[in-house]
Amino acid sequence: MSMQKLLQEAVAQKLLRPLDVQFALTVATEQEPAVMLAAALLSHDTGEGHVCLPLSRLTSEIFGTDSPLFKELFALADNPDDWQKTLLASPAVSENEAAAPMILTDSRLYLNRMWCHERRVAEFFAEQALLAGVDEARMMQTLETLFPAATEADINWQKVAAAVALTRRISVISGGPGTGKTTTVAKLLAALVQMVDGDKCRICLAAPTGKAAARLTESLGNALRQLQLDARLKAMLPDEASTLHRLLGAQPGSQRMRHHAGNPLHLDVLVVDEASMIDLPMMSRLIDALPSRARVIFLGDRDQLASVEAGAVLGDICAWVNVGYSPERAAQLSRLTGTTVPPGEVQKGGLHDSLCLLQKSYRFGSDSGIGQLAAAVNRGDKRATQAVFQQGFSDIERKPLQSAQEYQDMIDDALAGYRHFLSAVKKQAAPQAVIEAFGEYQLLCALREGPFGVSGLNERLEQAMVRQGLISRLPHSRWYHGRPVMISRNDSALGLFNGDIGIALDQGQGMRVWFTMPDGEIKPVLPSRLPEHDTAWAMTVHKSQGSEFDHAALILPQHIVPVVTRELVYTAITRARKRLSLYADERVLGQAIATRTERRSGLDALFRSRM
Repeated sequence: MSMQKLLQEAVAQKLLRPLDVQFALTVATEQEPAVMLAAALLSHDTGEGHVCLPLSRLTSEIFGTDSPLFKELFALADNPDDWQKTLLASPAVSENEAAAPMILTDSRLYLNRMWCHERRVAEFFAEQALLAGVDEARMMQTLETLFPAATEADINWQKVAAAVALTRRISVISGGPGTGKTTTVAKLLAALVQMVDGDKCRICLAAPTGKAAARLTESLGNALRQLQLDARLKAMLPDEASTLHRLLGAQPGSQRMRHHAGNPLHLDVLVVDEASMIDLPMMSRLIDALPSRARVIFLGDRDQLASVEAGAVLGDICAWVNVGYSPERAAQLSRLTGTTVPPGEVQKGGLHDSLCLLQKSYRFGSDSGIGQLAAAVNRGDKRATQAVFQQGFSDIERKPLQSAQEYQDMIDDALAGYRHFLSAVKKQAAPQAVIEAFGEYQLLCALREGPFGVSGLNERLEQAMVRQGLISRLPHSRWYHGRPVMISRNDSALGLFNGDIGIALDQGQGMRVWFTMPDGEIKPVLPSRLPEHDTAWAMTVHKSQGSEFDHAALILPQHIVPVVTRELVYTAITRARKRLSLYADERVLGQAIATRTERRSGLDALFRSRM
């Protein structure tokens, strides 16, 4: 059997996508079976979120099992002893900047565009130059005013983070929920506008999704209002965050952006929140669009799920925070903050000198089950996770989900969770009040399909609501008064982007879907004009990033599934502000906590090469 037919059989068995095989057939001939196979597997891995394919993975056990089909595929490819030599013999593969569909470097195979994106990101974050002309005396005074010395001896990491960002063009501040990322940035921006001596300082705020941008607008606005600044300085501070797509000027029906290297953004400072959600291509596009002297501050939680698309840029970068600061950098930060910042073990400066990890949570204290649970899961400590549930915290609960009755109980709990929202819908409350009510409770899933996934749960919930008279579907239509939807495809013309949530309401003038825009305004859109969207009674944990809910409920499947990982559970837990419900079998939860999300890339190696 030919390589092409075997690859088509892999598609039939859902081991590969049609796209993977099409790419392989485009770049390689039947006379190059090994190249064709490697190309298909590279395309598959990129679709799974990996940036590259290490040659060491090119075995018949690439998917974790010794599949008879893959044994046959590799046998037909002659199982090369030297994959590097075999691949470089093909015109489809290059080991340098020569034009080719695939790039092979340091035993890692890339799609050409991914290789270009990764190099661009590595070069940007490896920039080590401190900002010129730093007035340390003035900076010390400004930081002391904004971050007064505390009585406790612990390091004020918020103050350190501000000092890091004030002295670097590029900085990354990471921290879990409640560690004060927004407060830190508010004070940091206040310091910046105080130190520019009347010069114009164009500051922009951005986040990957509309929901995250709206949250950034609200939370940063609240933090800035609490600072004592005169009217002139306050006027220099931003009052609205944008999505990254809107910031870059996404073009309808195109991958092109209005802002790029040839037409850079008009800004001096850019703050990007929820950076864990930014995939490698988007990060590369953002970097290309930055003016050469712009200051950039990335915020995010390094322990959250990586982006849906390829790469885990924030995670790869923040892995370097464990290195600690170089002695020279630690001494500078100690002077600026008036505290002793310890140096790490590395003598030379590098990426690690541009990072800061906020370590104290101000939201979750010792009496918070959510905080204790998030910490235990993040450590991968299964025993501690079990112990947290046994300590009687009132803000967390775990319920089994094995029997049909337990599944029905979960549906009933969800209906109770949405009761206030449904009441607001029935009472014809104002769109803004209805949208706010929807944010009080949310079902979160690990999967998209099946009874424990988004599609199955949305259908079951709608059926239960119809039976109880809570909603009334229009004949031959998916639409009904109160239907929550989530946008799944960007539409820059409408200003709606992937992840935006809207509520369908008929206010007496026909059905409209109402969305909260990043500036806080409420926008109605005709259902017929919406881009691709899904019902959102239940949403994936991935889609919930950038959002918070008073009460979050996580549904895990009955059986162990590779996508259910520690990062997924941690991300779901930290979506809950006040209460968390977890529906899961103890064995499935334990396996999830023990399983880390893996995203293969060469960023770490590129950073090391620049040390």
